[in-house]
Amino acid sequence: MKTIINEMKIRLPAVSQNESVCRSTVSAFLAGLDPTVEELGDIRLAVSEAVTNCIVHAYRSLPRGEVGYIYVSLRAYSDREVSVEISDKGCGIEDVEQAMQPAYTTGDASQRCGMGFLVMESFTDKLTVKSKVGRGTCVLMRKFLKP
Repeated sequence: MKTIINEMKIRLPAVSQNESVCRSTVSAFLAGLDPTVEELGDIRLAVSEAVTNCIVHAYRSLPRGEVGYIYVSLRAYSDREVSVEISDKGCGIEDVEQAMQPAYTTGDASQRCGMGFLVMESFTDKLTVKSKVGRGTCVLMRKFLKP
């Protein structure tokens, strides 16, 4: 039976400079697990995409000057599985299946390529996205580190 060997939770304002804070925090958390450079890079990239999606999309309807929050939950398990959950309490996604299709974006198509979920899925072993309109979105990424 796998057990949790370490975990942490953080809450940060959904502003662009906190994307690098999340990426660095995840790196520091994972350092004790001695991941390969490739594994660490994969997780950092997936976290960067999830946090950026949250910053760009989740709170886009808030009045100017108001900021929502990003919630990050990290867990390390005894079988070397790592889970990273990025969530928000923003606008939510109306159709998750459609949103996960390559090139789909609710943002300005000239500035956004709509590949965020594909990137997250490509660099993790399992991706789960749950969302409720008006309540927020939760992205759960799992990665199994080599022994």
